[in-house]
Formats: sequence, C-alpha cells, structure tokens
Amino acid sequence: MVTGNIFHCRKNSWPTEEYISKSTLQLFDLDSAAPPEQAWRRRLNSHANLLKEFRVTFTEAIKMVRLGIRMWSYVREEASHGRKAPIDPFTRESCKPSASQGVPLGGMGSGSISRGFRGEFRQWQIVPGVCEPSPVMANQFSIFVSRDGGNKSFASVLAPGQHEGLGSSRKADEQGISSWGWNLNGQHSTYHALFPRAWTVYDGEPDPELKISCRQISPFIPHNYRESSLPAAVFVYTLVNTGKERAKVSLLFTWANSIGGDSHLSGDHVNEPFIAEDGVSGVLLYHKTAKDNPPVTFSIAACETQNVSVSVLPCFGLSEGSSVTAKEMWSKMVKDGQFDRENFSSGPSMPSSPGETLCAAVSASAWVEPHGKCTVAFSLAWSSPKVKFVKGSTFHRRYTKFYGASDGAAVDLAHDALTYYKRWEEEIEKWQNPILKDESLPEWYKFTLFNELYFLVAGGTIWIDTPLLSSNMKNSQQDQVKESENAVVGITESHNHVDEKNYRDISHENGSANTLIKGNFTDTRYSSTMKNLQYDDDNDDAGRFLYLEGVEYVMWCTYDVHFYASFALLMLFPRIELNIQREFAQAVLCEDGRKVKFLAEGNWGIRKVFGAVPHDLGMHDPWHEMNAYNIHDTSKWKDLNPKFVLQVYRDFAATGDLQFGVDVWPAVRAAMEYMEQFDRDADGLIENDGFPDQTYDTWTVHGVSAYCGGLWLAALQAAAAMAIELGDRDFAETCKRKFLKAKPVFEQKLWNGSYFNYDSGSSGNSKSIQADQLAGQWYTSSSGLPSLFDDFKIKSSLQKVFDFNVMKVKGGRMGAVNGMHPSGKVDETCMQSREIWTGVTYGVAATMILAGMEEEAFKTAEGIFLAGWSEDGYGYWFQTPEAFTIDGHYRSLIYMRPLSIWGMQYALTLPKAVLEAPKINFMDRIHLSPVSGGFPHNEPGVRKIAKTKCFSNSVFHCAC
Repeated sequence: MVTGNIFHCRKNSWPTEEYISKSTLQLFDLDSAAPPEQAWRRRLNSHANLLKEFRVTFTEAIKMVRLGIRMWSYVREEASHGRKAPIDPFTRESCKPSASQGVPLGGMGSGSISRGFRGEFRQWQIVPGVCEPSPVMANQFSIFVSRDGGNKSFASVLAPGQHEGLGSSRKADEQGISSWGWNLNGQHSTYHALFPRAWTVYDGEPDPELKISCRQISPFIPHNYRESSLPAAVFVYTLVNTGKERAKVSLLFTWANSIGGDSHLSGDHVNEPFIAEDGVSGVLLYHKTAKDNPPVTFSIAACETQNVSVSVLPCFGLSEGSSVTAKEMWSKMVKDGQFDRENFSSGPSMPSSPGETLCAAVSASAWVEPHGKCTVAFSLAWSSPKVKFVKGSTFHRRYTKFYGASDGAAVDLAHDALTYYKRWEEEIEKWQNPILKDESLPEWYKFTLFNELYFLVAGGTIWIDTPLLSSNMKNSQQDQVKESENAVVGITESHNHVDEKNYRDISHENGSANTLIKGNFTDTRYSSTMKNLQYDDDNDDAGRFLYLEGVEYVMWCTYDVHFYASFALLMLFPRIELNIQREFAQAVLCEDGRKVKFLAEGNWGIRKVFGAVPHDLGMHDPWHEMNAYNIHDTSKWKDLNPKFVLQVYRDFAATGDLQFGVDVWPAVRAAMEYMEQFDRDADGLIENDGFPDQTYDTWTVHGVSAYCGGLWLAALQAAAAMAIELGDRDFAETCKRKFLKAKPVFEQKLWNGSYFNYDSGSSGNSKSIQADQLAGQWYTSSSGLPSLFDDFKIKSSLQKVFDFNVMKVKGGRMGAVNGMHPSGKVDETCMQSREIWTGVTYGVAATMILAGMEEEAFKTAEGIFLAGWSEDGYGYWFQTPEAFTIDGHYRSLIYMRPLSIWGMQYALTLPKAVLEAPKINFMDRIHLSPVSGGFPHNEPGVRKIAKTKCFSNSVFHCAC
C-alpha cells in the first residue's frame, strides 16, 4: 500500500458540503440515506452537453480509403442478412451522445439499463449486442405532497425541467407525459455516484419543507456469484418533514412496457397487477420483443408497511385513444395521491395494439409527521431468461439457476430485492470501506476506481449457467478425474504449422458450424486435463461470462483488451476470470477452417488458426464462431499469444489454483510454440511484420518492437515459471534459453539510453516514445517474476513517458498520449499514435506504481479523471471511451479497457503469493542442459500431482 499522502490536492476534492447543506446531511444521517464523503457528484440542473465524436484527418482518410470501401460493402452485406457488423463506422444513432450518464441498474450479465444523473432511464441492453441509447421518458419517479389544512400542495416529476424527448412546447390538449408536472428546477438537487450505488438528494425541491434522499442500489457484490447475477435494483426514498404540519407524501413510479428503441410500439404487450408476500405488490409488464428475440417481463413494485400504502394503475397510455391517458393518471394522483384498491383484481390487460405505448404505475403513500422521517422502497426487476444469438444458439441466463425461467421470476426478483437490499449494502460497504478510508489515496481515485466498474454491468455483459453434460458422459469424466488425481498427466503434443489432413470434423451443438480440432488433443489425456472448460461446475459455480469490447465495437471478450481490463475480474470475481481464461485455452487448441475476407488488405484467410489465440470469442455465435474482428488477420498478430500466457500465469500466481494451471497448460505450450514462426532470424526474439499486427491496429510496426517484443520476453519468463510449477522441466529450460538469448538482442536493438524505441525499423516514428512500451514489465511485476530489465532502464523509460507523453500534453491534465516524438511533438503517424487511450494510461500508471513511482503514477491517471470525469472535462462519466484526442474528440464510448484502473489497485495491494515470489527466482531454479534449439516437439514433459489443491498463501477466492 502507498505510504503517506502522495496527492498534492486538498483532502476532500469533492466535499459533500459544497453540494448539500450540513443541516440536510445531518437529517439523512440514518440508514445510509446520506451520500458518502467520497463520490462523483453533479447538480441536477447541470447541462448535459453533446459529446464531440472522433474524426480522421485528411491524410488518414486517404490511407484508409480502401479499408473504408471494403468495410462499407461488408456492413451492407451483413445488414442484408439481418445482422449487425461488429464495427460499423457508418451508422449513427438518432440520439446523439451527451454528458448525461449515471450508475447503471442491476447485476452482471442479465441485461442492463442505465440511469442518467438527472434520472432518465436509458442505454437499454436487454438483447445481446444491441444498445438502445435513447431514454424512455415515461419511466419516471414523481412526488405529490399535501399538508394538513390543504393550503400547500406540490406535484412534480423528480427530474429537472424539459428533458430531451419531451418536445419544446406543451399543448393544452396534450394527453401524454408532457402534461405532467415537470416543475423541478434542479438547482437544489444533487446526484452522488459510488458504483454500484447512487444517491439523489432533493434539498427542498419541490417542497421547501421536505428533504428527500433517493438511493439506488444494485446487487454488484464481489465474490458473490449468485446475487451479482440478478437483474434487479432498489430505490429507497427517505423523506424528512422539516415543516410544522403533517404531510401526506405519495411517490409514483411509472414504467413503459418497452426495452428501448421502438419496441414499445410493436404491440402485443400485456400488463398485470400482482400482490406478493411480505407486503410487496406492483405490476408485471410482459413485453413481446421484435425480431423473434426472447420475451422480457418487467416488475415494478413497492413494499407496503405499517405507514406506507401501495396502490397500482396497471395500464395507462400516452395518446388520446387510451382507456386511461397519462394526463388522467396524473390528475388522479394530484387529487387523491393514490389509485383505487380494486385495480389489484383487474387481471391481465388486453394486448396493446401496434403503435400504442402501454405503461403502468405504482404509488406508495405515507404520512410524515412534523420533524419526522419515513422510508419508502421501490424495486425494478426484469426477467429475460433466454439469451438468443443471431445465428441461433440459445442459453439460459445465470440468474435462472436460482429463480427459474418462468414469468413469475420477475415477481420473486422484485420481492427479494426489497427484502435483502440492506444486506447487499452491508456487503458493498464492507468491500469499499477499506479503500475509501485509506487516507494515502487521492479522493478522485477512490470514487473513480469504483465508478469505472460500471462497465461490468453496462458493457453488454452476458452471464449464463454452465451447460451440463449428459449423465453418462459426466460420469465418465468423473471417473477419469478420479483416475488422474494420483496419476501422471501428460502434456499434449502440438505443432507450429497446420496440416489440414491431420484434422477431423467435430460438430458443435446449438446448430453452429463445424469446428476443426486437432486430433492429438482429443485423446483421454486432453479430455481429462481440460475437463473444466465447458461442463464441470461442481466446484466452480461461476458459469460462463461474456462482455463486449464496447457498445460500438460489438465483439465478446476481446482478448487484447481483456489484457488490460482483466485485473478487475481477477480481484473481484476471480472464478469468472479463470473461466474466461479456460475458454480461450480451449480456443487456442481449435481451428475453424471457414474462409474470411480481411478488410484492411482485402486478402482471404481462415477464421481461426490452430495455436493462435483468437482476437475475440465471436459476435453472432460466441464460443462457436470466434474472431468476429476481420480488419486484419489476427493469427498474425504478435501480442495475443504472449498476452494469453501472461494473463494465465498472473491468474495462476495470484489465485494459487493448481487445477487451473493443469487445465490450461496444453494451451500455454501450444501458444508459445505457435510464436516461434515469428522469430525470423533465430535470435529468440519475435519480429513484427510491417503492418499493425497488435492491439494498436492502425499503428504500423517494423522489425522488433518495444510493445510486442517486451510482451514476448515477459511471456518466456512466465511460461518457464509455470512449467517449473507443473513439472515440465524440459519446456522450462527451453523458455529460459530463449529468454537469455532474446533479452540482449531486445536491448541492443531498442534501448537508446533513456527509453526503448518504438521499433527497430527506419520509419519516421521508429524512435517514438510509446506510452505502453513496458506492458510486458507491467505483467512481470504483477506476477512476482524477476524484472525484465534493470531498475535504471525501467524507471528511465517510465520517467520519459511521464515527462513527454503525460506532462507535455496540457500539463498532464489529459493522461498519456500513445506516441510522442523525442522532440516533444505528438506522433501523428496515424490516428492511434496521436490518441490518448484511457485504459493504457491506467496501465502505465500501474506500471509506475510497481516501479516505485507512485507520485508520477497518480498524476498520470489523474489526467483521465480531469479530462473524462471532472466537471470541467469532456463529459465521459459512466461511458469512458477507448480514446480521445487532445482537442477532446472521443472514439468508442462505453469501452472495456478503462477497467484497467483496477490494475493500479492490484499494484497497490499485491497478493501475498506475488509479494513473496521474488524470494524464489524461478529462472534461477531452471538449470540448463547442453541442448539447444527451439521448443521441444514430441518430447512431452510430465508432472505428478498428488492431489490438486490451491497454494496456501493465495489471498483471492479461487475455484477450489
């Protein structure tokens, strides 16, 4: 942990008192109603400015014209088949992105709904891979207040002013939501975000004598693999009456039968009231989706108590032809503050007609005594049990394992959310408080660390229950496992060059296309070793997890980006992280021979090459049709395989899960052996091939590169260390020999006395200072392995990045630009060299922490906060983009890579196993024999495992 206060700003950079009066805070000092000291804050009347989208320069456009033509053709072809292309730069949403986002709702992987800081429900991601950004404005909380004597009354939507979607004028005969009381100014109302919770405090609005706190709670609970999968959220209102008269307060929750976009107009939707146990009651909204997607059932509910009365209006509409209009519903609430009790017995409504919007309302009413307090709780749940991908595969979401797949699950989810939310909060606070109370950490870092986790909910995540084997096959596997516990487990043979004659066709279930799998990897040794990849869930109850690269780059589990983001999963949900690695381990050992056209060069290749780590797990049929990315042939990328080996070893070292190591080891060997083909001159070092063959996929690399070469050196060390742990000494020896040969070559070709050159070529940017040049060292230090270079070279390189890439860009207030010439001018070779990548900046900061440069680390990362999250920034909160330019144009909002801020936290709190690892230098334990050459073939190593178990000094919850 960092010692001392390393941040040179005031202790409380966002003090609560600047947003809420102290007297109001004292009134809410009960039941978590007051917002925390550390939180991201906004006034509700803040302007949500439109964001500026990225633009290529004229020179860049000329260079990419052929790619653009091919991509245009590809996008249109996919559209003709009713599919969305994974990257589509031509289609623009009608709702322009704005600085309006807030904490999303629900747990992980069951569909998500975001909620803007001003209260609107938006960014609907219920259908896999589809994001509907526009808010559904009928979804609101409203309040109605009347006092004894009848001389004071208030009625207002709890959202400020004329929101987007309402139109600029109100007609006298308007029957829709424009007829409601949009009376809130918002100047005395504030929003406070600390994911997965948010607080909205109305400090005397709309009633000057009524203080209102609404806290939004979702079940995102680290290491809790059940409740973190639940599609539910709770809104707890705390009401404090500061007046001298008793007040009757009615809160109203309205909801449209919709999943965003135009779906609420498609018709055939039904609403139905319900009464559940423990005073919970509300309305179910059965939504029939378009395009044959699985249906969705919403539940809006409130909890009746001794002082709180709940009533419902199952149906109202937004147009004049509705049986009950929105205007009539509002008038009823203004007059009575509640609905008729007989509405509970109305039964299911008639199905809605096409073009008709069907809405429902739940009211909760209570009397609040003078100087008294009252709590009213609402819940929102949605049940969409099936996940259906475009090409036909269908799965059940993880929460169905606990709640089933019937429509009634929505009732149970809403009930349990209202019943258990206090326990959720206790667990959330227990997780967050040690970090929030650490006075050595900057205030902005604390709440940004938690708020960047929004992506694990709003990043298009899908979490399914693990498919089960048939009983005969499962029993057979269990027998194999028992036999192997005290047996010698062989390491499977693999080859560098693919020979299709040695492959056999194996058809997947769910109607997927045939995938080719190497015959040598289908014997009993492979089956038992890799048994956990798809089916075994006896000890690991994590299921299977997908998350998008971004809502604009629609590919599942993009691996070169997961390299940065995975620290969050490793620290908070390590079983999910290990299972994702198992998925990729299986993928390494597979080949898909179907032809694909690569758009950058226009050449053809096969979809997935044996031995190559896939770029992603697919889009339209994940797990069965990998590599949705088709701009370049990623089987020729130089970073994916080393990143796989590095992530596997980091996870292996951090969790101490020996069974995980056994499971993935054949894939680790295959991934390392595959890379030998890129060592063109047999110096032990891989070379890049003169095109953007790594995660910077517009930034060309020639010869040896700091980025890929450093990853390769780190992977050689990691593979050697893992081989020693698993008893494969021959392979460990080979990796060490290659490392000792490659390291001096790397330094000779790239080290210039103060940093490592971008590459060993002779182009105009070969001597550029790349911010990410020590990515390999980042993982080396994170895994407890010996440093790749001496301390002087590491610190000198990082200092150069700090002085140039960070501080020469607006005084360090924007993060680290990817490329900088040694002259101090930004490298404008391509669009990516001149961009600031949010996730890379966090990764560089993590590397600095590990190198003992804490002050530079936080100054570097602070730039992302200032540019993206601060009040004076560009408005990227809860939609952090992949990149932005120095003039504030973003590229790809809501992106995976910024989760790498958890790489900083990992660096600050290294697990015990990693901290103690330097005491045992793995490389020194590997004694070289007089054998030389490449990776050993047909010489499988062996290891004896008496009983698979975890290492005792792991601090993470592992899968055993």
